[in-house]
Amino acid sequence: MRYWIIASLALSAFACNNSEPPQKALPIIGNHDIQGKDTIYHQIPDFAFIDQDSQVVTNATFDGKIYVADFFFTSCPTICPKVKKQMLRIYDKYKDEPRLMFLSHSIDPKRDTVGRLKTYSENLGVDTERWRFVTGNKDEIYEIADDYMSIALEDPTAPGGFDHSGWILLIDKDRHIRSYCNGTVPEKVDEFMKDVDWLLGHM
Repeated sequence: MRYWIIASLALSAFACNNSEPPQKALPIIGNHDIQGKDTIYHQIPDFAFIDQDSQVVTNATFDGKIYVADFFFTSCPTICPKVKKQMLRIYDKYKDEPRLMFLSHSIDPKRDTVGRLKTYSENLGVDTERWRFVTGNKDEIYEIADDYMSIALEDPTAPGGFDHSGWILLIDKDRHIRSYCNGTVPEKVDEFMKDVDWLLGHM
């Protein structure tokens, strides 16, 4: 009997030692301002774009929600298809989670018309209420890309004519960036989804 108790205790200790530690709180990412004793945290500014259903999308669209964001263009010959494949992985995992939405900004508003974005979203087979593909004024899109810590630039020497980063970003209900990852690397996206789980659990 004594040996059984000792063995049970040893197995319990082994299980505890090999369990995953609790995830640390996600940071608020970005350049912050210190004003006296107060810290003013970086936020995504006000915006207004048009989505694939010709609806105006603003910050209010995401009130009380968290969302996953990226920048792309439909004719991208390089990283965008890889990033969208990973975005779809995230979408599929949280398909039944109404507190999470998706926002994809086209960096090619000249060619990515509302109609083209509609066709693109239909081909992906996603719920247009949950995942907005937006276009708008080019300068405004490029400016807000900076606020998302992403690159969005016209570059005739780049494949497809645009230089852009493949970041996938997690935004909380207060417009703060809480996580980001390289959307072309599945293993990084796996870690990113753990951050999504954490943020959903702390809303």
